[in-house]
Amino acid sequence: MGTKLVLFSHKFGKGKILEKIKVYIADDHQLLIDGIIAVLGSEKNIEVVGYSLNGESVINWFKTNTADILILDINMPKIDGVGVLQYFFKNNFQQKVIILSSYDDTKLIKEVLKIGASGFLAKKCAAENIIEAINVVYSGEQYFSKSIQDKLIATFTNNAIKNNRESIESSFFSSLTPREIEVLKLIAAQYNSKEIGKLLHISINTVETHRKNLISKLNVKNVVGLAIYAVKNNIV
Repeated sequence: MGTKLVLFSHKFGKGKILEKIKVYIADDHQLLIDGIIAVLGSEKNIEVVGYSLNGESVINWFKTNTADILILDINMPKIDGVGVLQYFFKNNFQQKVIILSSYDDTKLIKEVLKIGASGFLAKKCAAENIIEAINVVYSGEQYFSKSIQDKLIATFTNNAIKNNRESIESSFFSSLTPREIEVLKLIAAQYNSKEIGKLLHISINTVETHRKNLISKLNVKNVVGLAIYAVKNNIV
């Protein structure tokens, strides 16, 4: 749980409890760590509780300490970010981790998602997105910077267009009807409801019903969620 900060109201004379999110930073560049600390320093609901310059130190710190969010670089000496995640995974550490990386390869994203990462943030946009990422992940959701979202959607779309209905054998589609699969492909290819209706010769209302059913069956919120689910489950 995050640290609680009590703020007092002069008007009502009562304390208002603000939950502070405890953040730990791991990167092999002190300059980047200092930059992140400076960005987070202006946020009243975020507290940086420590940092490490290598993966071994990260693991040792978390053996006896806790943080709500770990900002973790992939490339670090001694033990890299993937190694840290694997240690957490094997030892059942329920730790929320945002990966910080210069690389946005879908294979890497897929690997870190499978072993427990809660988000993936490109270093080039870390300064402008890190506060949002921390708040989103702390609330229990996944976070991916815009460039990562675009790459996941593109990967999903390209593979969805290539595969026809007969070749789809993954359990990902096992609960879907043939029509829902057709609608899913077109949604992933960024067609709107009106266009899908024309292509499949069905009404817009029917398309919207299929869209709602897909979101419900696959337990996602949007197309980005579909792409993330597909990557995690070896669909793409």
